[in-house]
Amino acid sequence: MNALMMPVPSALGSLESYIQAANRFPMLTEEQELELGRRFRKSDDLEAASQLVLSHLRLVVSVARGYLGYGLPHADLIQEGNVGLMKAVKRFDPERGVRLVSFAIHWIKAEIHEYILRNWRLVKIATTKAQRKLFFNLRSLKQGLNTMSPDEVGAMAKQLGVKPQEVVEMETRFTGQDIALESNSDDDDDRFAPIAYLADPHAEPSEVLAQQQSQRLQDEGLKAALAGLDDRSRRIIERRWLSEGHEATLHELADEYGVSAERIRQIEAKAMQKMKGALAHVV
Repeated sequence: MNALMMPVPSALGSLESYIQAANRFPMLTEEQELELGRRFRKSDDLEAASQLVLSHLRLVVSVARGYLGYGLPHADLIQEGNVGLMKAVKRFDPERGVRLVSFAIHWIKAEIHEYILRNWRLVKIATTKAQRKLFFNLRSLKQGLNTMSPDEVGAMAKQLGVKPQEVVEMETRFTGQDIALESNSDDDDDRFAPIAYLADPHAEPSEVLAQQQSQRLQDEGLKAALAGLDDRSRRIIERRWLSEGHEATLHELADEYGVSAERIRQIEAKAMQKMKGALAHVV
């Protein structure tokens, strides 16, 4: 079947049927992907965008399968991954010489990660970037349900490059029990329920939602801005500003690339200016 003429699947009655249909869509050749990408980017051709999405549905299924250990429905994981795939297609630039599969996998995983963190517990157990990284690594590496011994904690911390107390804290969050915010009874026990002392009178819902939306847009904008840089510029920005406590100096990067510190500063400044322009369009 010609990948440029793939039909959109009809309504499917089961997850198995969906997966079979997704796997039947042929993968695009590099030439076909380039043509479709150009059509969508230059003239907002939604049919071209649709074919790009359909040809990569099998990728989402494969990635989502790796997160089944979190106890969440496979269908929901796939659905969230598809959202990431569509975002990737929207931002895909075929002229950069990078195949869509390499670009899309990061967006797919990002959406699935967000979904898992939103639904793992009523109260989030991983809120910072470092905690999220520890959350997914610890969840996949920890063996069994028993509490880890000090030796196991030390080995895990060394393997993940974090402090032992951070591993202990995250494991405690894993094993913690959810508590009902409101009492199920109608007597005076209501005043001892968490809802009675956890409510923040200053956390107005619309304000909180606006802040969350703003943060989400900023995160998406940063990812898109980084994706628009060449490999060297992106690595310099990540090493200089996004390494969370391990930021590289100009001289360290100069030694790594065999150029002067001033040259690294110039590359950094140019990349930051380009990212600023990209963020202005996204956010």
